[in-house]
This record gives sequence, C-alpha cells and structure tokens, in this order.
Amino acid sequence: MLERAQPETATIDEILERARRCEGLTLDEAAHLLHADPRHDAAFFDAAREVKDRLYGRRVVLFAPLYISNHCTNNCLYCAFRRDNTSLHRRHLNQEEVAEQTRALIRMGHKRILLEAGEDFHSLPFQAVLDSIETIYRTKIGDNGIRRVNVNVAATSVENYRRLRRAHIGTYQLFQETYHRPTYEYMHPDGPKADYLYHLTAMERAIEGGIDDYGIGVLFGLYDYRYETLALIAHADYLRTHYGVGPHTVSVPRLQSAPGVDLQPPAPVGDRAFKRLVAILRLALPYTGLILSTRESEKMRDFLLDVGISQMSAASQTTPGGYGGEQATDRQFTTHDDRSLEACVRDIVRRGYVPSFCTGCYRKDRTGEDFMSMVETGEIRHLCDPNALLTLAEYLQDHATSKTQAAVSGSWPDLLEEIHDPHLRKVTREGIERIQAGERDVYL
Repeated sequence: MLERAQPETATIDEILERARRCEGLTLDEAAHLLHADPRHDAAFFDAAREVKDRLYGRRVVLFAPLYISNHCTNNCLYCAFRRDNTSLHRRHLNQEEVAEQTRALIRMGHKRILLEAGEDFHSLPFQAVLDSIETIYRTKIGDNGIRRVNVNVAATSVENYRRLRRAHIGTYQLFQETYHRPTYEYMHPDGPKADYLYHLTAMERAIEGGIDDYGIGVLFGLYDYRYETLALIAHADYLRTHYGVGPHTVSVPRLQSAPGVDLQPPAPVGDRAFKRLVAILRLALPYTGLILSTRESEKMRDFLLDVGISQMSAASQTTPGGYGGEQATDRQFTTHDDRSLEACVRDIVRRGYVPSFCTGCYRKDRTGEDFMSMVETGEIRHLCDPNALLTLAEYLQDHATSKTQAAVSGSWPDLLEEIHDPHLRKVTREGIERIQAGERDVYL
C-alpha cells in the first residue's frame, strides 16, 4: 500500500475535503497523505485543527502517570526497566507510598492518574495493582482527590480485565510498540511480552472482560513511521468493526534515550514527519483522543495542540516514588518538557485552549460506543467545553498562584464565548460562580 501511493494535488484536495467532514480516512487515503509532498503539510495541519475543534472544542485534558513498580521480567531493548539493566535501582511502592505519591499529585491539582507498572507479577502481583487503584481513589486532601484512574499494565487475561473493570478504572491503555512483527520479535527477545500475538490481541480480551474505553499506540522510531501509522489505523478499524467501538485514545510516543539503554532509534522520526503523522491520525480517527507525553519538547507539544492533540501528560515523573521529593534519575525514558502543571495550565490558556481536568463522562457512563457516537455527532463538545471551564475554575481556586489566576482571569470572557449555546453558557457561568463560592466537583 505504501509503495503504490502516488499522490496528486487533486486527489489530496479531495481526501482533505472529506476528512474535514469528520468522516475519517481509508487506509489508501492515509497512505496517499503519508507520501505527499511536504508542501501539503500546512493543509494537513489546517484540516486536522478544524476536525479537532469541531468535535472536541478547545479543551485539552491533562493527566499524570503514577509508576508503582519498575520491576520487570521482560527484556525490551528500548526500555530502562528491562530485566538486564543492572544499573537501575528497582523499587515497587507499598500502599502507603502509593498514597503519598497520590497526595503529591493532588497537591499539584491533578484529577486523572495513569497507573503504570513493569511486568513482574512475582514482585508485584496483579492484586497489588488492584490495591493501588483502590488506594488512589481513597486518598484525599480535604475535598480534593483523584477522580479517575486509567491503567497501563501488561497484556493479561480476560479475568484480570474483569477485575480491572470492577475496580472502576477509566481507560485501559496498552501499546503494541511496533506492528512490524520481525522488528517486534527483535525488540522483545524474551519475557512474557515476547509473544507478539498475545500482545496484539490484548484489547480483544479487554473488551471481552468489559473494558469499553481502551487506548492503543506505537513507539515511533522502531520501524518505518508510515507503516506504523497505517497499522494503527487498521487496528483501530478492525476493533471498531468487530466489537462496535474504536479506541478511546491513541498515543504517539517517540523513542527517547533511557538510562542503561544503548539502543539508537532504528527508524528515527524527524519533527516534520512526526507533525504530519499526528495530523493524519487526527484525520483518520476523528473520534479518538490523541495523547502526547512529556517525551516531547515544550515547543513540539505547543505546536501539536494545533494539529489535533486532545490529551497530554503534565509535570510527569516516570519512576516509582518520583513525585514530591528530589528529581528522579532512574526514569523509564528521558522527558523533554519539565514544566510544572501550573506552567502548563498558563501556557495552554495563552494559546487559546482550555486545560481540562474533567472526568464527568466516566461517572455519567458516557463511555465506549455511547462516547464515540457523541463525538462523531459533535454532541460531546457541548459537554467538554463547559466541563473544561468548570474544572479550570476549580483548579484556579484550589491550586493556582495569584500569578496564574491573574493570567487566566482576562481570558474568561473569550473562553465562555466559545460555548455557543446561550443556555449552556449561562449554566457554565453559574457553575463557575458556585465553585468560586466553595462548591466542588461541579460538572454536566
């Protein structure tokens, strides 16, 4: 498919016109765009921005990872947690340490956590993952707490996915890393993760176990980014066709250096190609949330807000126990955006977007097919815009310095005007006033 893609201007214009209507892309169309001349990039970016704004509005969901263990029985060549990395200090958190890390994140102002762990169910039994989820939900500082725990743990059984469902997780996330099987087998020489097909079919077991919000992704840099982009689209289309729901999120990490890892990217993805693939994924999968991590620089993350990214981590630490103390050195990978959460909030508002800490859809059962249908019809924006502003108002009241409050206060009129429905705008303004008067967790 990549080889036969020979784009022409007329063809690209036709593809983009259909994509702007939020109809997605076929694999052939995506292949055409992946091979297009760089002069078309600006048109790709404009179309992706239009699709994202039409379906999701200006909100950008913020979250933070919480690593509970870096013990791992796998030997993935690109990961600092790999079993043979003897230079890494190994640690798994007990439940009091999980609670303390959670309190550190609550003090920052986070409401969403992505729980992460290496795959070593001898050092960290699956029950410890479930216990950690319970601990995170139970931990409070006054009225503040984490409202949604998403989970990124190793591929597992249908029964374990049922247990995660019963633990009230939000989204279950797992990356294929690379869809190119020879590369996958080389990068995962041994350990449970070496089983390509078991890993590839994890989402099918997750769906069978009752998980209806799931996230997929690849680690760009392991193999040709064009192949990986098409494979991501194909995987999403397959799951949607066979199970009625596509991925809630797609993540786009690029391979970065890591302590104790000598691997250089076998197929490095330059900045121009990276920007393009993000735009194409937004056009191909308009209903899905696109996630960007702190692997990327501040400059790149700011740019990609305009090219379709709808969720991003902020103030991340990628080692167990990394929050609230000294800067961690045993990271899973190198990060390039070390801004505080508050600095991210200010910068996002400055760029005309709304930082969102909303978890309302999970608690209103707007998940799976229901969420997807609301995105595709544009209905979800009527909830995302108000809820983002309500959570921003709560963040400013409880966590922001006067500098940030002053920086955002002048933007309120413009942000409220983004809510085009007069009734919703009125309800949102009233909700903000309730929050400023001391009420919390106000959402539609």
